[in-house]
Amino acid sequence: MPAIEVEELTVVRGGHVAVDQLSFAADEGTITALLGPNGAGKTSTVETLEGFVEPDSGTVRVGSLDPIADHRELVNRIGVMLQEGGVPAAMRPLEAVELHATFHHDSHEPRDLLERVGLTGRSRTPWRHLSGGERQRLSLALALIGRPDIVFLDEPTAGVDLEGRRSIRRLVEELRDDGVTVLLTTHDIDEVEELADQVVIIDHGRLVASGSPEGLMSSGGEQELRFAAQTGLDVETLAGAVGVPVYEERRGEYVVEGDPTPQRIAVLTAWLAAADVPLGDLRAGRQRLEDIFLALTSEESAAGGRESWRHGRRGTGS
Repeated sequence: MPAIEVEELTVVRGGHVAVDQLSFAADEGTITALLGPNGAGKTSTVETLEGFVEPDSGTVRVGSLDPIADHRELVNRIGVMLQEGGVPAAMRPLEAVELHATFHHDSHEPRDLLERVGLTGRSRTPWRHLSGGERQRLSLALALIGRPDIVFLDEPTAGVDLEGRRSIRRLVEELRDDGVTVLLTTHDIDEVEELADQVVIIDHGRLVASGSPEGLMSSGGEQELRFAAQTGLDVETLAGAVGVPVYEERRGEYVVEGDPTPQRIAVLTAWLAAADVPLGDLRAGRQRLEDIFLALTSEESAAGGRESWRHGRRGTGS
């Protein structure tokens, strides 16, 4: 059963169409990642679901409630994680969580919740002295204190160290296991691949793709070969050897376009051996979710299709 329903949602802000006839749904007890480039309409969509923005047209339902008409009832059922602000500079995490606990009839035990987000050792540190990652953890705790049915998380691991990110991701998975519905906005695509049951990609306020991470990656239809080696390889010569374009996606990370056949892999490794280049890593198969996301939301893709983006923007070997 859907916990979140968006049907033909349109939101106009300052004369600009921020959300343009957007439709999607999120089932109860699932994690949905809402992705899009900056300015795609993610914030307007989420603020409409939270009841802070009234739709210009279309309908939204959160837990079967109208976020505007039923706002008082809604706020008792949702948790909202703000990316920044919301806590007085001198307030300590324990004080903040204890205060927010008084707003709810059934809340978590504040000290237990601080332990779950990894803030026990900083529970009496004023907010102004917390690091960016610690502030994120506190914001997450405040969103969860009232045992919500539906949680909106805005960049929950932004600025958080590796251990903290792992802790937060485990906590988000525990929420799903407990039947809580999570709507997540993030720029961390690896996080989406790890956590999300469903991905909704929007651009210029419109839906461009939705489905499971696995389904989206499989639907890309393109296979490729990736390897790690020293930076600055002669990709044009290598492309001539393997018969398909090759480009250095990032420093020391290469992509060989085309199907990763055994013959192509053999030619690649032979070429590297002949050039006395150590092979750091070798991966073959479907595209990553990041590739799908960039192809769907790039300006070149919108204007001229995926091939113009892959070859025009990268502009590498033949």
